[in-house]
Parts: sequence; C-alpha cells; structure tokens
Amino acid sequence: MLTREWPLLPVYATTVLFFVFDAPLLGGLDNPLWITFVLGWLFGVMLAAAFAVVRHSDCLAEIFGEPYGTLILTLAITVIEVMMIAAVMLAGPQESTLARDTMFAVVMIVFNGMAGLTLLVGGLRYHEQTYNLQGANAFLAVIVPLAVLGLVLPNFTESSPGPTLSTLHEVFLIFMSIGLYGVFLAIQTLRHRHYFLGPDEQEPVPHPAEILALPWHGALLIAYIVPIVLLSKQIAVPIDYGVRVFGAPEAVIGFLVAALVLSPESLAALRAALANQMQRSINLLLGSVLASISLTIPAVLVIGLVTDRTIILGLAPVDAILLVLTLALSTLTFASGRTNVLLGAVHLLLFLSYLMLIFER
Repeated sequence: MLTREWPLLPVYATTVLFFVFDAPLLGGLDNPLWITFVLGWLFGVMLAAAFAVVRHSDCLAEIFGEPYGTLILTLAITVIEVMMIAAVMLAGPQESTLARDTMFAVVMIVFNGMAGLTLLVGGLRYHEQTYNLQGANAFLAVIVPLAVLGLVLPNFTESSPGPTLSTLHEVFLIFMSIGLYGVFLAIQTLRHRHYFLGPDEQEPVPHPAEILALPWHGALLIAYIVPIVLLSKQIAVPIDYGVRVFGAPEAVIGFLVAALVLSPESLAALRAALANQMQRSINLLLGSVLASISLTIPAVLVIGLVTDRTIILGLAPVDAILLVLTLALSTLTFASGRTNVLLGAVHLLLFLSYLMLIFER
C-alpha cells in the first residue's frame, strides 16, 4: 500500500520548493521556455495528486456505496476548484470574470465533452445503457435554475451596471445556492437515496477489512488535496502572466482551471461507463456540475464582498446561447433512462463548437 503512494514524494517536494524558492522559480516567466516548463511542472504534479484523490475516493465509494462515494469525490474536487479560482482571482485585476468562465467551462466540459465521450464509448460497447431517471431529473432540476440565475440573469438586471449583480441580488443568490444544494444533499443521502442507485444496484455491505482501511484512505485523500490547494496560488502566476503576455482570450484561464480540476472525475466517469456502470458516471458528471455551480457562486461572491472586487457573472451573448442550448439538450438526453451513441455524438459536436468559439467569435 505504501509503494502505491509514491506521488506523495514529488507532490510535497514541489510544494516545499515553490514555497521556499517562489521568487527565483516564478521570476523568469518572460522566458517562453521557462514559463512552459514551470506551468507543465505544476500542472503535472497537481494532476498526479488529483488522480490519487480519485483512487482513494473510489476506495471510499466501495465502502460507503452510492451515492456517498461519488459525493465524496465531487465535494473534494469542488474544494480544489474553489481554492484555485480564489487564488487566481486574488492575483488578478479588480474586476474578475474567472469564476464565470470556469463555471461555464465546467458545464461545457462535463455536459458536452465528458458526457458526450462517456455516452459514445458506452454506446459503442454496450449499445444501450440504463440509469435511474429520477436521479438524473433531480440533478437537472437544481442545475438548470442555478445556471440560468447565476450566469444569464446578471445580463438583464437593472440595479447594477453591466453583467453584474447588486449587493442584494448577490446575497440572495448566495443563500439560494447554498439552500438548494442543502436540500438536494438531503434528498440524495437521506430521503430518496434510491434515486441515485442503478436499476439493479444494491447497497453494499462493507467487509471488516474495508472498514479498517477507512481511516487510511480518508487521511490520504486529505493529504493529496492539501498540496493541490497550496499550489493553486503558485500555478495562478504563470497562467495569468501567459494569458496577458501572449494575448490569449481570458476564457482560456477558466478552461484550464476547469480541465485540471475535472480530470479526475472525468477519468472515473469514463471508467465507470466502460464497466457498464452508467449510474455512477451520471452521479459523477452531473454531481460535479451541480457542486461547482452551487458552491462556487457563493464562494466567489463572498470573496468579492469581502475584498470589494467586482464579480462579473453574466455570460457574453454567444456563451449564453451555448449554455441554454446545452441545458436544453441535456434535459432531452437524460429524459428516457437509456443512453445510446447518437446522444454522445451530439454532445461531442457541441463541445467542439465551444472550443472553436473560445478563440474565434
């Protein structure tokens, strides 16, 4: 078991190096080769730690069963996402669009990119895969209003200039997001837990040896999350510098943050689909979008209120159209309890449209 935890050594060595020698390591970013090396180094180390988080979350999932297993992974990844957004946002300008861009990227990557790929490979392998329709509808019932209220409505409010919200609107959205997510968690873990189990899935009975291993996996899960959170501030420097110097679209930052954070969940969802566990894939994918929106919005709005920063949430018209189209398509995709190749192909094509529109409007 100890030999499998080899990533701890490079992960914590990198963390110590960047905190002790941050000035020389992050000082020569005007050199294209050096900034590429530093960004690749940090990205690779954080990715290794993120995949270790998935491994231990999978072990906890086998002990607790669904939906607790995917919920642990989703909440762990969302904590990482919020910390990365906060680090990059505090290092950037007074007006921030990072949270908006990251949440939009999460929706596009998960609903179109990863859901499309998962449905495609699952359909190619098994023709049709089944899942619990009530669980998928419960996810969408909370995701759709929060996504529209948080990312589209700010463009149309009149109490504050531009695609922003007034203080009253921000406070209301904070409490609404947390309240809705709290109600959903109660449904998912207590009152209607069976909504999030597959048609033939039974609640597991943990083996005594698995119960004894519970503290081990829990401690290592936290041990891998901590350096990711600590390195978030370090990787924010080359990302922000590279976007400014090379003139890349600001949406690229949100896409990179979302891609890094979502990589563990994406891999876990793809593996579940290949193992004909579509319910676990849906719990992971839709759960990550829900947690991202309902927890990131309150976090960044609180940071904005405390630090007196302007948080821009409203999407540009092109992005708003893509968001509404994605949400509408997803309600059709997850409306029958069965998946196939066609649904995956449509979502993947929409994801390619999103990538194209990042660089060319």
